Amino acid sequence: MSATHEVAVLAFDGMAPFELGVVVEVFGLARPELGEQPWYDLRVCAQEPGRDLRVVGGVTLRAEYGLAELAAADTVIVPGVAEVGGEVSPELVAALRLAHSRGARLVSICSGAFAVAATGLLDGRRATTHWRYARTLAERHPEIDVDPDVLYVDNGDILSSAGSAAGIDLCLYLVRSDHGAAVANTVARRFVVPPHREGGQAQFIEAAVRPVSPDSDGVAYSMAWALERLHTPLSVPMLARAASMSERSYLRHFTRRTGTSPMRWVVAQRVAASLPLLESGEGSVGEVSAAVGFDSAATYRHHFGREMRTTPTAYRKAFVRTAG
Repeated sequence: MSATHEVAVLAFDGMAPFELGVVVEVFGLARPELGEQPWYDLRVCAQEPGRDLRVVGGVTLRAEYGLAELAAADTVIVPGVAEVGGEVSPELVAALRLAHSRGARLVSICSGAFAVAATGLLDGRRATTHWRYARTLAERHPEIDVDPDVLYVDNGDILSSAGSAAGIDLCLYLVRSDHGAAVANTVARRFVVPPHREGGQAQFIEAAVRPVSPDSDGVAYSMAWALERLHTPLSVPMLARAASMSERSYLRHFTRRTGTSPMRWVVAQRVAASLPLLESGEGSVGEVSAAVGFDSAATYRHHFGREMRTTPTAYRKAFVRTAG
């Protein structure tokens, strides 16, 4: 990636600050921990630059840059819209279309999918948004294949993410695509989030938020225990023993805490652990699968495809960098 890769993010009146903050944190913050690694040039843009914009919570901000700078960026991020299902300004639509025609990467977070959808560029493609808005997006834009169950969708030139926190997942994915796993992991550590989060937003739909009870602390211990042993055979009985729980109790507490099953979680962690190995370019797919604990390359390919929606070989080709 060029050292002058420009990222532009849209600010608008009435916006919530979280999504904008995520973009600024990932792409705008200085990264001394990366040494000489080239980073992004971030610009916050507004349809009317220099005008005070009201932010939820009684805050105002003023963007120095306008839609011309937005359209000129290499990556354009729309972190939401003022009104879900409302009209998107023709000026913003034109700026997004111009950016795309120049070869820019368009990215939406949460309800920002509605702005990108208004351009027509998502017609015939897959996209996602917050699960609360998915039906509205599908009804308003029936030409789009709206998937409400995933954290983000990558169409190459256009990417979309689900609710606000899924914007973190997508931003880290962009860093991984541009700079590789090691850099993305470094950014994730500073963010204090996992570099790759398993599962989709289906686990959050109409789900009650339940506190973790004291007697389920063993679940956290068992997860840490498993992460140190991904290359070895793991089973629910083994995890339950590590947590000092019965299998039945362990399954109940684990699912309540994570929104998924223990073995589905283990599989996702193994896939995540395989990514740096694939990106290194060393070892066959079979050797990588064995190194992270899969019993066969075929099993690895199956689970990798389910988690990453591509094959290990295709992923390696996309991420391995040739010398020079």
